[in-house]
Amino acid sequence: MIRYRRPRQDDTVIYDLIEKQLVPLSHLPQTIINQIRKDLPRRLGQGVTLVACPDYESDPVGFVHFMLHGDLLYIDMLAITPAAKRKRYGNMLMDRAERFALSRACHRAKVSVDTGNTAALAFYEKLGYSVARYQPQNYCYELEKQFR
Repeated sequence: MIRYRRPRQDDTVIYDLIEKQLVPLSHLPQTIINQIRKDLPRRLGQGVTLVACPDYESDPVGFVHFMLHGDLLYIDMLAITPAAKRKRYGNMLMDRAERFALSRACHRAKVSVDTGNTAALAFYEKLGYSVARYQPQNYCYELEKQFR
């Protein structure tokens, strides 16, 4: 099931997912990663965070954090526990984020994927995203999708 983030219940799991699933894939310098860590509470307070869990009261097995900027849905972070991968949680989270954005007149979406994260590139491409550009300063690909 997909539900909204409950900070007291979910944030420990979300921070752990960021540390174990996202940080190791980053090519950013350690000083920038440390600043991002400090900024996480404020960052999660902006936008929307949805979590995937087996049932309503369970701890999350994954999350998506996104923001809306005018007609743009920006997928900020998506992570799933290794045990829950390939069980459609990522698809469900992305579907819910995109439907949320569509209901608020968004017409396009954007996500950044770290260089070397071929699994994420394949995942987003299956969802209809395509590489728009490479950002060498951040070592990541920017993918975009237009909504119908």
